[in-house]
Amino acid sequence: MFMFSKFNELYNYRQMIAGLVHRELRGRYKGSVLGFLWTFLNPLLQWGVYYFLFGIMLRNDIPNYSVYLFIALVPWLFFSNCLASGCSCILFNQNLVTKIYFPREVLPLSFTISSFVNMLYCFIVVFIILIISGIGLSIVPLLYLPLVFMVEFLLSLGVTLLFCSLTVYLQDLAHILGIIAMLMQFTTPIFFSFERVPEEYKTILQLNPMCSIIECYRSILYYKEIPDISTLGLAVVYGVVILVVGELLFSKLQKGFAEEM
Repeated sequence: MFMFSKFNELYNYRQMIAGLVHRELRGRYKGSVLGFLWTFLNPLLQWGVYYFLFGIMLRNDIPNYSVYLFIALVPWLFFSNCLASGCSCILFNQNLVTKIYFPREVLPLSFTISSFVNMLYCFIVVFIILIISGIGLSIVPLLYLPLVFMVEFLLSLGVTLLFCSLTVYLQDLAHILGIIAMLMQFTTPIFFSFERVPEEYKTILQLNPMCSIIECYRSILYYKEIPDISTLGLAVVYGVVILVVGELLFSKLQKGFAEEM
């Protein structure tokens, strides 16, 4: 009932959310010559670097390793941005928080949506690279991709809610989260295959919520298979639980935002 009433309240502020999302997307490359084109050029240039390093200079025994890596990197960048940068979205908008009333969840929600939209644009580049590389796309597994998108969005929103509320009271946390994001990057199967992890460490690795999500992306896009039901189920559980925990903590702490700022 609480979550439903909160959703209804946020729906009433949908125009404010849309305006903040538009501001974030427009301001991302404000002042640059190519502007919005950088949304596509950035991931394309990154893939070019990976192709040169791992496809030519440092060969890997995983076929099309640069594509294998890129498929995981794009969703990881979305999550890590929410973790490391989303934590400051309340502090960056303190003028709004201290002057007018609106559901404070509007700020982390609009930040997460703008980052998510940027990731979706990057996936256009992923699809192009999959076709060019010869890996191609398979229709049936692709039907599961919106579900994985949704699960990662819920997880990232939960993380943003959780840490942006804590950062208002503990501003040093913003610096710590950058280190945590780096640590998580190397404990998420981005640069390596989860299958090659020794069995005794796999359970520990699965405590990382992004591990199951990355595996789902790879199953759909690289292996062109339907994600394993247990892996997908674990991703859903992580997404829902962290979202609920993040919202509950945010609701409890938001009453003191104005005083702290």
